[in-house]
Amino acid sequence: MKPIRMFSISASLIFLLQFLACAPSTKLKPGGVKHLKALHARIDEILADSALAQSSAGVKIVSLRTGEVFYEHNSHLLFHPASNQKLLTSATALGILGPAFEFSTRLACDSGAVKDSVLNGNLFLIGGGNPDLTSMELFGLAQQLKQAGIRKVSGDLICDDFYFDDLRWGSGWAWDDDPAAYSPRLTALTVNKNVVDVAVTPGDSAGKLANVFVDPPTDFVQVVNTSATVQFGWQIDSLRLPPLIIGRRWQQNQNTIVVDGVIGMDQTRVSAEVNILSPELYAGTIFRDMLSYSGIKLGGRVTRGLAPATLETLAEHRQPIVPTLINLNKVSDNLTAELLLKTIGAEKFGRRGNAENGLRAMRLFLGAAGIDTTAMQLADGSGLSRYNLITPAAVVDLLTVVWHDFKLRNVFISTLPIAGVDGTLENRMTGTPAEGIVLAKTGSLSGVSAISGYTVTLDGEELVFSIMMQPFVVPTSAIRKAQDNICAEVCGFSRNK
Repeated sequence: MKPIRMFSISASLIFLLQFLACAPSTKLKPGGVKHLKALHARIDEILADSALAQSSAGVKIVSLRTGEVFYEHNSHLLFHPASNQKLLTSATALGILGPAFEFSTRLACDSGAVKDSVLNGNLFLIGGGNPDLTSMELFGLAQQLKQAGIRKVSGDLICDDFYFDDLRWGSGWAWDDDPAAYSPRLTALTVNKNVVDVAVTPGDSAGKLANVFVDPPTDFVQVVNTSATVQFGWQIDSLRLPPLIIGRRWQQNQNTIVVDGVIGMDQTRVSAEVNILSPELYAGTIFRDMLSYSGIKLGGRVTRGLAPATLETLAEHRQPIVPTLINLNKVSDNLTAELLLKTIGAEKFGRRGNAENGLRAMRLFLGAAGIDTTAMQLADGSGLSRYNLITPAAVVDLLTVVWHDFKLRNVFISTLPIAGVDGTLENRMTGTPAEGIVLAKTGSLSGVSAISGYTVTLDGEELVFSIMMQPFVVPTSAIRKAQDNICAEVCGFSRNK
């Protein structure tokens, strides 16, 4: 598997947080209102762009110091938030689970089952909802067994993912998103984001099959390779040859990877991440291989089952929630959002965790913060569902509450992408006054684009904002340009100059 990119609090962000905390108070000089009117006119001009002619835009920008509304347009209307839904999920996770929460993945057995170097009975691999578990961390668990002197397991490896319910999708998810990596199956026992990485390279001569590599190497998936190699990549278009396709037999509900089409000898590598079925058994299969690499023989099979209530823990991996939240919002990972939502439900209302209880807990959290949950519709944790409906005003209200909660503020802000620096904003707003200043969560679906977060003006005045735009058929880049231009105007605004 490719290494999962994890983010940490950068030095630039720490500096920004210090700057936000220490920025001087803003004094309104004569002519300040005139400058604000000029800002209104400029944002109006941006929203009047022809790219938005067939679309609706909702915008709200508010001073975090005074509560003054800098700008507002259709902020009371409902929009699909797309991945702005993750703002609600991450804030709820911090509010309910707390920044000290840790995910646990355990290995356990019946008490007294280990004698000499043999575990006489079944070994249980128990998932606790960790969305960031990797093959290497499973190898670490196997190494803990080895260090404990275990060399053989006589029984089965039983995969327990019953911390969550059995619903593998989010409400309202599109059926034809399979087998995309952004729409993985959901389980409490997750590894490698519940995907495999498939890489294709050309054969050693024209007419030969292409080479297919699956990472991690596993017999959990089968490969059907009907591809072909041609001399040059340009021949694919000129001769109207079928392009290379990497997929899975998802319509047949099979973990069979299919590679078809043509690749040129001058093409170095084509790769894709493909989601897989029964991810809890995928995790078990990977762990079985890690046992073997560690010199531990498994006598039985890999299966799924519920671990008994009384077990002896043999090894454990713990994952802090803060890196998970940073990865969630920086990368905008859907799997992380959905597993967090179910974890919230499990911790708030007890096993088994499900999205319904997670959303119930979210409504309670938002309601306690003074946000009207009757004026929104919540369907999942990631925003992949089009059943979600929320207003820009409600998002601004949530972000304002988090800002003024000193137990949550800095951790929450550290999870957001920084314009022109990292995450989903790495290539946006570069060379503008917003670069390195805007900290915001993006959101994208077909015909939907949103961005919400925090920024400061030239005077150092902290602002919260939400911009949502939909529906549209123009390129998403044109919509994002309008959003970026608004952010740049706000960051370059001064009451005093």
